[in-house]
Amino acid sequence: MLVLSRRIGEKLVIGDQITVTINRVSGNRVSLGIDAPPHVRVVRSELREALLDILQAQDPVPSKAQRPSDQSSHETPEAAFSALACR
Repeated sequence: MLVLSRRIGEKLVIGDQITVTINRVSGNRVSLGIDAPPHVRVVRSELREALLDILQAQDPVPSKAQRPSDQSSHETPEAAFSALACR
């Protein structure tokens, strides 16, 4: 894990297409601005974990040996995450 110190207004660049800007620091809270292309999903980790838990409870994904050949009726976590993408 890379750990950096940044000040308000400073940026962090990830790859060629993602920029994270420090917008505000208040106590132990940091406000970030994330500029990423539309195909990159940006989701808070707690939302992703909660969604995975809900999807697994409703319709657990069968093991590889038990999977039907046509899975079009199952909503994948990726499809569900797209609804949570911050755009």
